[in-house]
Amino acid sequence: MGSARGEPLATLMSLDDVADLVQRSQGLYVRWSHDPRADVRQEESVDGLSGVRLPGLSVNALDLEPWWAGHSVRLWVARRLHDYSHLPREQGPGVRPWVLHGEEVGRGPDNEPLVRDARPIAWIDDRVIAEAAEEVARQEGRWGPMRRPPENA
Repeated sequence: MGSARGEPLATLMSLDDVADLVQRSQGLYVRWSHDPRADVRQEESVDGLSGVRLPGLSVNALDLEPWWAGHSVRLWVARRLHDYSHLPREQGPGVRPWVLHGEEVGRGPDNEPLVRDARPIAWIDDRVIAEAAEEVARQEGRWGPMRRPPENA
């Protein structure tokens, strides 16, 4: 697909495209940022609360957990993407999700994986995030992004 070497990144256009990639590959993560190439060069994140520099890029794992075996990969991916769909609103215009391979080097303050040697794979189109929200909305229970509004809001 793409790489940090200047080739344009492909764009995954459907939730099924992302689910298919997750089924075919291991060691995948999603990151929400402005520019994968800048992230790859920088190879660090900053904790928003303390300002501490973290020793890798803050990401979220896309790999299926063994305990999820036999359940919908599409639903797994929808949950992983929907959990952090609030980030563009919080981090500003131009923040988009993208898939990468990387080497996990630690955990951040929210227990998120930190990776180095990131290799961008593809952007995730906004339509995929909308599909993820629809998939999550079809499930029973209160399930939404990590930054949920208060119940009485």
